[in-house]
Amino acid sequence: MEYSRGMRIAVLGAGGVGGYYGGALARAGHAVALLARGAHLDALKTRGLEVRTPDERFTVAVQASDDAKTFGECDVAIVAVKTYSLMEVAPAARLLAASGAAVLPFLNGVEAMDRLVEAGVPESQVLGGLTQVSVLKVGPGVVERKSPFQKVAVGERRGAPSERVRLIVEAFQQAGAEARVSEDILADLWRKFAFITSTAAACGLSRAPLGAVRDALYGRLLLERAVKEVLAVARARGLSLEDDEASKILSFIDSIGPAIKPSFLVDLEKGGPTELDDLSGAVSRLGREAGVETPVHDTATAALSAAAKGR
Repeated sequence: MEYSRGMRIAVLGAGGVGGYYGGALARAGHAVALLARGAHLDALKTRGLEVRTPDERFTVAVQASDDAKTFGECDVAIVAVKTYSLMEVAPAARLLAASGAAVLPFLNGVEAMDRLVEAGVPESQVLGGLTQVSVLKVGPGVVERKSPFQKVAVGERRGAPSERVRLIVEAFQQAGAEARVSEDILADLWRKFAFITSTAAACGLSRAPLGAVRDALYGRLLLERAVKEVLAVARARGLSLEDDEASKILSFIDSIGPAIKPSFLVDLEKGGPTELDDLSGAVSRLGREAGVETPVHDTATAALSAAAKGR
């Protein structure tokens, strides 16, 4: 990987997040191949990928297939599926890593890197990554970014940032994202985990968007307690976090538009599978392992699991 402009990038999971960044990277001049299926795949092949944002719409031509073997050698493979679908695309990630691709997961939760390694992706090829963005696939071949922000962080699992990390970050910057090199990607993942898991729990329990939760009686207290539980688990597991971490995360939550819904709530409303096991469920599980009580996330896990079984 000698330069970031003109990189070859595979996207494993062409839904909201994967489709959006795939489209933005393609428009920035990178060769993008999307792993997709069904009507979405047909639309990508015939019409291209349409990307909608709060400011514009554009359509780009991308390679699309349901078989990663057709992608050839890639510099980077972005894994952008929901956590419950990770093992479905793990063979594709393993295949691309074998031909030299760095594998960059953009999943909720804090365990995706370890799961990819357990699935046979060489540890040396797995990077840490996260994004903060609200994007939905709104139709076959069409994705829409709802949030004004599109933040990306990339880092090595261990050690100092590498040249490959800097080049990948540069590519995302070219694509319009607020992208940065992470000096401690695991700590950054836990910061995002505290944000996404707490908003998912609160919005999921209330079946309401973020603004309604914030404005409800004790709604912000619920969010605050949920955030602090996650950070307590992180610290018990040895992560170094700032003393004011909770207030920073809550300030970010306060800054988000009232109509925004966590992707967890969107999945919940559709009645399909959710990432509960990797969000509040993981907080509860990891908290027990670390000897930390997590009553808010225990409640969310129990209530939302029961609701799913009731359906």
